[in-house]
Amino acid sequence: MKVLLIEDEAMLAQDILKHLQTQHYTCEWVTRISEAEEKINLYKYDCILLDLALPDGNGLSLLQNLNQHHNTEGVIVISAKHTLEDKIKGLNLGADDYMVKPFHLAELSARISAVIRRKQAENANVIVLHDLKIDLPSRSVYCKAGKIDLTRKEFDLLIFLYFNKNRVVSKNAIAEHISGDHAESFTNLDYIYSHIKNLKKKLTERGCDDYIKTIYGIGYRMEV
Repeated sequence: MKVLLIEDEAMLAQDILKHLQTQHYTCEWVTRISEAEEKINLYKYDCILLDLALPDGNGLSLLQNLNQHHNTEGVIVISAKHTLEDKIKGLNLGADDYMVKPFHLAELSARISAVIRRKQAENANVIVLHDLKIDLPSRSVYCKAGKIDLTRKEFDLLIFLYFNKNRVVSKNAIAEHISGDHAESFTNLDYIYSHIKNLKKKLTERGCDDYIKTIYGIGYRMEV
């Protein structure tokens, strides 16, 4: 997955780049709107992280331009501007999400995954992975032996792992995805192991291959 970071705060940018690289994203960094426009015209990105206060203008102008040209990249605004008016303006201009500085890097990577997942899902109603079939509109999952009954969290977990396939996903990122803001209230992440265990069991009992691998001490990876 390829991410473009548009941010003029060097220390913050370096922290974001280092973190996303540990999450196996390919990241590029620019500090100006003009540089961003050149990159976007040349390359395809899965997600764009956009600061608003940039040296050569307001990031909202770039966001508006992307929206007018129907670019398919997911866009997350990262800004120190935290008023409701600023958020509404950014979302109305086509941003997929809006994060106020300062933020946790684990939350940022989880939101990037969520945005990429939504963008990919917009172009597909049914996912077919060898012997596994996932119907997104009906939230139904099928394998060789028929329909697999998953809980809401198990289904969300399966989709999250699929859209991050062949990448190691940390327990923290999974917690942010399936529990949202409540993730920080948990003293440990044992419940993630329980969800993974139940999901793997239900899939294999229905004849599916064991796609979900445990990466000890880090998290999980869906190998495809």
